[in-house]
Amino acid sequence: MDHTHQKHSDKQIIIRNTELADLDDVAALSQQSFGSEVAFTQEHFTSQITLFPQGQILAEVEGRIVGTSSCLIVNFDDYKGRHSYEEISDHGYIRNHNPNGVNLYGVEVCVHPDYRQLKLGRRLYEARKKLCQDLNLKSIVIGGRIPHYHKYAVQMSVEEYADQVIQGNIYDPVMTFQLKNGFVLNEIIPGYLQGDEESLEYATSMEWHNEDYKPRG
Repeated sequence: MDHTHQKHSDKQIIIRNTELADLDDVAALSQQSFGSEVAFTQEHFTSQITLFPQGQILAEVEGRIVGTSSCLIVNFDDYKGRHSYEEISDHGYIRNHNPNGVNLYGVEVCVHPDYRQLKLGRRLYEARKKLCQDLNLKSIVIGGRIPHYHKYAVQMSVEEYADQVIQGNIYDPVMTFQLKNGFVLNEIIPGYLQGDEESLEYATSMEWHNEDYKPRG
């Protein structure tokens, strides 16, 4: 991926591929964002970069790494129906990365809370979309948490909740963001992320379709 430089609010933003030299900072950001029980370690990030260097992307602001994105390639048809985060991400090591697959699968996006006003999440998603197009992949698929569902679980089913978010009647910080970025709902996945009490362990399988995709011969 070519480095892209942008000025935003007088801050220089660089979106580029993650390199092994970045891993101290990348792992520290993951730990800070998700906590030691959930966060990827240097070992995870090393495996990701080794297996699929193009798919690991970061955001730098004035030389500080403040956002990261991890993904792999799969044939998503192999995982449709019930699947877990641990299964499709290979517990974060992505050894199931399939260079001959047709779907880019988003494993993680992380943005430092002090820099969220710079829309770095959207920039990282745009970088994923460009990668999907450059590699002529059919789509990007993500399993998204629905962290506000616990507030509504007594009132409505998870399917009703997702529908209300799609209609714009309920705001969910993850799903609403994905909808704004052009993703559509495939299905609800139960038991996706163990211990995710906010989402009651549900996730939404969301997909962005690459309109430029040309089926392979």
